[in-house]
Amino acid sequence: MRRAWVALTAAVTVAGAGLIAGTAGCAADGAHRARGALGAPPAAGDTVRPPRDDGSRDVRPGRRFTARVLPGNHATVGTGMIVSLRFDRRIGNRAAVERAVRVTARPGVEIRPHWFGRTRLDFRPRRYWRPGTRVTVDLRLEDVEGAPGVHGPRHRTLTFTVGRSQVSVVDAARHVMRVRRDGRLLATVPITAGGPGTATYNGKMVVTEKFAVTRMNSRTVGFGGEYDIKDVPHAMRLTDSGTFVHGNYWSGDAFGRVNVSHGCIGLRDVRGGSSGTPAGWFYDRSLVGDVVEVVHSADKKVAAGNGLGGWNMDWETWKAGSAAG
Repeated sequence: MRRAWVALTAAVTVAGAGLIAGTAGCAADGAHRARGALGAPPAAGDTVRPPRDDGSRDVRPGRRFTARVLPGNHATVGTGMIVSLRFDRRIGNRAAVERAVRVTARPGVEIRPHWFGRTRLDFRPRRYWRPGTRVTVDLRLEDVEGAPGVHGPRHRTLTFTVGRSQVSVVDAARHVMRVRRDGRLLATVPITAGGPGTATYNGKMVVTEKFAVTRMNSRTVGFGGEYDIKDVPHAMRLTDSGTFVHGNYWSGDAFGRVNVSHGCIGLRDVRGGSSGTPAGWFYDRSLVGDVVEVVHSADKKVAAGNGLGGWNMDWETWKAGSAAG
């Protein structure tokens, strides 16, 4: 399989994720989160909700915290997936909450926690997951007092599976992205990254959401009225602040030549999206949990807590983020 826009060293076919389009609720480069279901577990997390109060305990209604867990239950994810718990309340007793969450893997590997503030707890191994690993997240938070008088949600166990390895390196200075599958170069794709004054973050980022089409509005991320694109195709979120890798049908011949975006990574596409474009090709072969690393950009390294950026921390620093020791 050979195309004019990409040099392939292997032909790979991966089933699509079956995602559907959505709009609304902002993020990156102005992108809006989809309101509707995304169709596949990899794009969505699981919200672990409080149990119903049967009156057997002296817990006032509303005095419970919930946790949204990424990835979703039964998902198949990329090797860079980081388990992330987002709490709806500030956790005072972080050590107790941390001890009540157990993340294990088969085959076995050391997995350690790291807190980002008091509302987020992440878990990862020292290096990217081994393909084929099955991970179990056991949440025993129901009797845990996360803050005075505030207890956790009901007991829940989630599992996910690690798929093949895919790591893509974006060279912002050379305007190309090299996609490696299981260590072998799969493709070299022309891109356009962030232009002067809006450079793309350097560092390792992880795909956390996929949108077949979404809206991007500059005002939602602190810019003026530079753009409002209602039908951005093949968009994949890399940071919470709004960095995406996405299809681009409006930048002409910029791909492989010049950086013109507001911080996102753009791949050539057509209006409405097509599986025959570089953006469609990459989207169809990507999983939530895949790593996209940016090098040689004019911006700083992405913060570890901006999206699933924990791979930018060395192992000792990561382990030091435990509250339980």
